[in-house]
Amino acid sequence: MSDSDLNSETQPFERDSAEVSELIAGGARLIDVRTAHEYEAARLARSERIGLEELLDRRDEIGKDETVVFYCRLGTRSAMAAEAFSGAGYDVYNLSGGITKWIEDGQPIEPADGYVAEPGEAAAILEAQARSRA
Repeated sequence: MSDSDLNSETQPFERDSAEVSELIAGGARLIDVRTAHEYEAARLARSERIGLEELLDRRDEIGKDETVVFYCRLGTRSAMAAEAFSGAGYDVYNLSGGITKWIEDGQPIEPADGYVAEPGEAAAILEAQARSRA
């Protein structure tokens, strides 16, 4: 039994980047649950941002009849979203390993020269300053 088989059994909504690519090709909706500055630094094409902190209040914007893939930086925050929505009867999935693994697997991002930002605001400011000096 492979790690991915074990992962699928323990978290049935977990999908790797290849599986998410197939879901996207099939018309899945992509929701990034990260902070605004993380989303601006890099994101999956055709994704929209609904931060984890506002997801519950905006749940009416997500139809139970649509396929949704949640993602974040490493897959932890989006796994919480996927678990909650899956338990409520939604057709949802989580990008296992988040955008970090997506990029490692050679999948495209927007902007093409984007980067995976740290979630904390202070870290983002320091990161932006360092990049502007480079």
